[in-house]
Amino acid sequence: MLSITCLAVDASNDKVVLTVSGVLSQQNSGKNTAFTMDMLTKLPQHSFVSKTPWYEKPVKFTGPLLRDVLAAAGAKGAQISALALDDYRVEIPFQDAIKYPIIIARLLDDKPMPVRDKGPLFIVYPFDQYKELHQDVYYTRSVWQLSKMIVQ
Repeated sequence: MLSITCLAVDASNDKVVLTVSGVLSQQNSGKNTAFTMDMLTKLPQHSFVSKTPWYEKPVKFTGPLLRDVLAAAGAKGAQISALALDDYRVEIPFQDAIKYPIIIARLLDDKPMPVRDKGPLFIVYPFDQYKELHQDVYYTRSVWQLSKMIVQ
């Protein structure tokens, strides 16, 4: 497990793009774990190409696994509340992060995602790898403009 201590926030270099709160054993910002984009890039990166309801063609998503981000924060729980910049909120079972290689995408087709194009972070399930994920319940758990996760 990657310790959050090696992922210290340096506010002078990068702004916080994701805050994780709730049941955590590794905090670096009060009771929270704050991630900058640089910190997220230091986690192991994964990619997959998938068709989604949001893009006309299959696209490549790249970023750390949701489970790796949660592990870096020392998160434990049953539920993850994922919140977007526009206040969209959805509950994701913690078990999904263990069962599936869900990516917190920071790149779309190898390019950073601006806010106007679902960025800077987007929780994406590997829809093409697991046919059971082709359901609305999983599409609604794919949060674009992700800004915060609360682990309960």
